[in-house]
Amino acid sequence: MITALLTAAGTGTRMGQDIPKQFLHVNNKPIIIYTMEVFEKDPNIDGIVIVTLESWVEVVRAYAKQFNITKLKDIVVGGSTGQESIANGIKSIVKFASEDSTVLIHDGNRPLVTSEIISSAVATFNQYGSAVAAIPTVEAVFTSHDALIAEDSVPREILYRTQTPHIYPVKDVISAHLEASKKGISNTAATCALMHELGKKVYFSKGAETNLKITTVDDLLIFKALLTTRKDDFIR
Repeated sequence: MITALLTAAGTGTRMGQDIPKQFLHVNNKPIIIYTMEVFEKDPNIDGIVIVTLESWVEVVRAYAKQFNITKLKDIVVGGSTGQESIANGIKSIVKFASEDSTVLIHDGNRPLVTSEIISSAVATFNQYGSAVAAIPTVEAVFTSHDALIAEDSVPREILYRTQTPHIYPVKDVISAHLEASKKGISNTAATCALMHELGKKVYFSKGAETNLKITTVDDLLIFKALLTTRKDDFIR
């Protein structure tokens, strides 16, 4: 059994809007529903758990009913950090699925994930025991301490940008959070970062530039454009 754990507990301060970005409406549909619909339709996914803000739990429940999200198993309140929010989601999953089941962790504000990306993650997971969607870095990359002067240049050929989904056995995520608690690790940016910090191998699956995370107004504009874009026939 694979449960999609969708994180939607961010407050959206970088977006600068009146409501969190995951609940902004695009073409009369909230962004979180675009994300949920992908997993609702994907045959790899058996259930969905949403982690969100306490004040939005009933709103998400109403959205799920309105848009016929039948795989929704639970909506839980997030924590003070992303790491804590994921831990809360895992606690919900073990109420209806065993620790031997599988969790696919995905950003709720990453609505353009595709069945191809999900299938690649599942295939990598089946082969190696975990998977993290990633894409190569194509720009020249520099370090800088003041955001003005370039310092060291980092070879882009060895750089990869991680996205979601991440896939792990539920028991591995539980174990990682317990170990993190013992070691005082409390605010890793993503589950793959936590796993790497704990010495676990991170295996990459296929991501995509279009699998963008909506965090700024620019991202929102790109998302709206991509919704109406279709690949031309001559592009393979």
